[in-house]
Amino acid sequence: MMGNATAAESGSLLLQVGERVAQELTLLRSLLAAVVLLITYRSILTIRQYYRLRHIPGPPTTGISKIWMLRNELGGRMNLVLEDITKKYGPIVRIAPNILVTNDPELVKRYLGVRSAWTRSNWYNGSRFIPNRDNIVSMTDDKLHTKLRAKMAAGYSGKEVDNFEAMIDHMVLALVDLLGTKYIAAGKPFDFARKAQYFTTDVISLVGFSEPFGFLANDTDMYNYIELIEKILPVVMVNTVYPVFVKVQSLPIFRGLQPSHTDAVGFGKVLGLVRKTAHERFGPSKKVKKDMLGAFVAHGLTIDESESEIITQIIAGSDTTATAISATMLHIITSPRVWTRLRAELDAAGIPARPRDSVITDAEARTLPYLQAVIKEGLRIHPPVVGLNPRVVPAGGDTFKGIHLPAGTEIGWASWGITRRADLWGADAGEFRPERWLDAGPERVKEMEGLVELVFAHGKWQCLGRNVAMMELNKVFVEVIRWFDLALVNPTNPWKSFSAGLFQQSDLWVRGSYRD
Repeated sequence: MMGNATAAESGSLLLQVGERVAQELTLLRSLLAAVVLLITYRSILTIRQYYRLRHIPGPPTTGISKIWMLRNELGGRMNLVLEDITKKYGPIVRIAPNILVTNDPELVKRYLGVRSAWTRSNWYNGSRFIPNRDNIVSMTDDKLHTKLRAKMAAGYSGKEVDNFEAMIDHMVLALVDLLGTKYIAAGKPFDFARKAQYFTTDVISLVGFSEPFGFLANDTDMYNYIELIEKILPVVMVNTVYPVFVKVQSLPIFRGLQPSHTDAVGFGKVLGLVRKTAHERFGPSKKVKKDMLGAFVAHGLTIDESESEIITQIIAGSDTTATAISATMLHIITSPRVWTRLRAELDAAGIPARPRDSVITDAEARTLPYLQAVIKEGLRIHPPVVGLNPRVVPAGGDTFKGIHLPAGTEIGWASWGITRRADLWGADAGEFRPERWLDAGPERVKEMEGLVELVFAHGKWQCLGRNVAMMELNKVFVEVIRWFDLALVNPTNPWKSFSAGLFQQSDLWVRGSYRD
């Protein structure tokens, strides 16, 4: 009897094991089927995506993967890579399954035009500097962007900012004083790229909310802000290539990894200062000031919008202008012909004879033809913004010069591909030669200005900070060259420059003396 019971129990156990195995096999088959279906689905999508744009040439693998694009974005020289491939493959090149790039300025002006139906792509989501909160740079909704831009235009123009130009003059003098007293008088070299960043960051904070951060006054990277931003920008690059990461990083489980306004240093510290400043402008005891933030608030920006726009103008406004200053100054220093002619123009205008605290006015600077040629040529030879900034082809698609562009396709621009095209600028397109702006006739100059203006975008998307940047450029070269003779410490390796959509530049070591 016991033997029969044991046999029955064993049989029951075997039956249970068999059923469990069968269930697991069924589950495994279901999982395998799901994986096969997913792979099949992705393969079909990839094939369809590839064939949509198979008529557009590009580097191998770009029709099926974003790996080529990500690798070159992280390589720090994407601006040069895009210039090279547009030379090799033509004016419209495929760089990812659904992303194209162009070096044709007509196409760029077309999709940026005031009446253009093209929209920003989700590439811009990577420019959200505060999680889950858009700003004037990241906003993709055309109507919301237009409304926000209208609220901010008066502030950026300086029309509603008290002592707008005088504040910039104040920081120009602070820069000249720092270079002269601490370094040149002591015979010490200095990193001009870093000083340029200190200058532009103090300018944008002073005109933005009436308080410079104090980079120049303390001659230091306040709160390690620049160092931390340089670490963040590569992450921003990855986010622009894979916008889904922006949503992932915004999840609550990753909240602790994000910079916080309570941080003692870095980006978080600046966020804290920005939040404090923004909140002071609202509520019963609000502060009313005639600066850019005051203009934003007066035109209807909320607390959250104000906070977001302040941090955006600090990052976008300071880094881009610092690049323009550093790159142009590097070319001036290494071009004795340019240095000599520019100084001669300043001497003829009586600039050196003026009192030490007298900074050239913006209006005066605009009347100096060679200075203006130098500034334009600096922006041409080294555009400070080299991100793709892609737009999306509207419903119904489009056709440009016989090339069909399917609806939903993203197209960005190769800035260096446009500003260095030999057929647009001449055989010396790769040379820093301001004289090209003086040798050309009025129509040709107008045409060239239209090309360089693309550095600030175009039409309804043109950079709001253009006026601030141009005023800084109109003053800083004059005042530095007015007082000092400068030379590179290491002419064969003058600086470190890394392209991250914006540039990270450092170690532009310069040694100087007061001019005789």
